[in-house]
Amino acid sequence: MRTILVTGESGGVPEVAAATALHAAGRGRRTLLVAADDSHRRLDDLLGHRLSAEPQQIADGLWAARIDEQQAFRQAVAGLDGRLRSGYDLLGVEPLDDDELTALPGTRHLALLRALRQPPGTWDVLVAAAPPPAELTAALALPEQLDRYLARLLPEQHQAARSLRPMLAALVGMPMPADWIYQARGWAAGELAAAREVVESPATTVRLVADAGGSTAAGLRRARAGLALFGHRVDAVVAHRALPAAALASSDPWLAALAASERDRLDGLALDVPLLVGDQLAEQPSELARQLYGEGPGPEPAEVWPWTAEDRLAQDGVLIWRLTVPGADRADLELMRRGDELVVGLGPYRRILSLPSALRRCTVAGAGLRDGELTVRFAPDPELWPRS
Repeated sequence: MRTILVTGESGGVPEVAAATALHAAGRGRRTLLVAADDSHRRLDDLLGHRLSAEPQQIADGLWAARIDEQQAFRQAVAGLDGRLRSGYDLLGVEPLDDDELTALPGTRHLALLRALRQPPGTWDVLVAAAPPPAELTAALALPEQLDRYLARLLPEQHQAARSLRPMLAALVGMPMPADWIYQARGWAAGELAAAREVVESPATTVRLVADAGGSTAAGLRRARAGLALFGHRVDAVVAHRALPAAALASSDPWLAALAASERDRLDGLALDVPLLVGDQLAEQPSELARQLYGEGPGPEPAEVWPWTAEDRLAQDGVLIWRLTVPGADRADLELMRRGDELVVGLGPYRRILSLPSALRRCTVAGAGLRDGELTVRFAPDPELWPRS
């Protein structure tokens, strides 16, 4: 399934998401449009339908739904509740009823991840009107972060004595705590793995929406660097509500100069991905779709950037780990070695990366950031490096 996450700081995200979904459906692909961040229900107005949690058909090949955080939270609790039932009995506590459950902070992120996990074969394309870039990055990073917490707090090797637990449970007459704890852990690990499969898929990309009259190239670069840090690919930048191209040839010198100045500024928003421009005359999603995508297929998933380790021991006495983070600014960069992990910070974004096995036996010898590529140099630790 092709997944397109439309995000941006401007107000044009619902319009671009609707246009993108209509374009995909018009090309004969079964498309689901998900309203994941549309507090003003702009998509309802654009599509002429009041969206609900259940997908409803809007046009030929196009269905749309709105994320219901409350419902998603209850479904998540219900999935976990059955696995904790024996634990409730063991502790002598009563589980919460459905009408007692209210969404907690962070539920919106979980609801988005659940919405992205559609049954295989149901849709060809999923388009989400997603939260702003910083919030979207945090949501997409959640499966990896929670997976790491599970591995640290409930490591699988602690189940080594599993064969003894049934005998101990029979002796004490009640389930052993590890049984229900690890049942819940196994369920959570499966849920996280399913979410990561979608989030990390090469067919999942992000489309950045910029306000033609106010967005800055610096803001787009920061957003792209944060997404790239977590391995997410931006396939295009959409400049929304630009002056019409005809304004460049206007007989009004002021309007022509304004259009030329805007066009020069828009050229700086392209980064190194396609720049799609929609003008102020496109009031309907179908009109905007024709402006942005025409009759073509639209932007395809960008190339996956490999993070590679290079052996330069013979030439320079170091190993080099290269991480591609287009748009990153040296002033925002923070690096910290923590055991077998490297903590990389780019402004408000922070990711903990496990080092490849060879680099764990090295010390950090320096780092550099140039043209969107972060290179970290590692020197072999004499006490850990194998001797020839």
